[in-house]
Amino acid sequence: MGGALSLTLVALAYPSMLGVTKVSTDSSRVIAQTQWGPLTEGDRDFVVKVRAAGLWEYPVGQMGLKKGQSNAVITASKHLIDGHAALDASCRKIAPMLNIAIPNVASPQQQGFVSKLASDSGKQFDTDFANILRITHGSIFNTIAKVRSTTKNTLVRTLADQANDTVLDHITVMEQTGLVDFDQVLFQQTTPPQLPATDLTPPPPPVGQPEVVLTPPVNSTTKPPVLPGENPGQNGAPSPTVG
Repeated sequence: MGGALSLTLVALAYPSMLGVTKVSTDSSRVIAQTQWGPLTEGDRDFVVKVRAAGLWEYPVGQMGLKKGQSNAVITASKHLIDGHAALDASCRKIAPMLNIAIPNVASPQQQGFVSKLASDSGKQFDTDFANILRITHGSIFNTIAKVRSTTKNTLVRTLADQANDTVLDHITVMEQTGLVDFDQVLFQQTTPPQLPATDLTPPPPPVGQPEVVLTPPVNSTTKPPVLPGENPGQNGAPSPTVG
């Protein structure tokens, strides 16, 4: 991988890749009691992060279907679209149940990833696509595991299970492109630059703005999981009870 790409990725990469900074130093602080268990700051931030991830990775997947030069990149693009459509459906269902506001656009940093890939063409697109997405997914993988192992909220736990499966799948398909520079990827996952909070935080949606929906592909093979208290095939979600 060339020096120019390395510099680009160093400027963009950050381990809390999915998008929101903490409002305090204690992610374990309980902010609400719900019928699904206590909700902490870390739980809330995780739901926002998963939503923000789809808001940039889903359009990048669409971009990859058009610009990808190899069958492996096109396959990886399909996985991005399919996986994030299903995760987004879960986020949009869980968020109102837990009284969590979710964004309609990605963070400025994440929008920078999209702009970088939009400016690429040919083999450079494939290379940047595989490496940027391998960095972002690798960076969030440990965070998902921590949320899954520590949350006391059953809705957040279900989302973490789904996110874990999806992110591992996306890591795998990026590596299967044969384009991942592991030395650079691992360096950038462990040595991120310091970026201002404004670059890392997706803006809240304006009041009354319609919610952005990431539409599943026609041939989708990924379905959102059944939530606690929800019957298989049930369209609506249980009413929230937040104390």
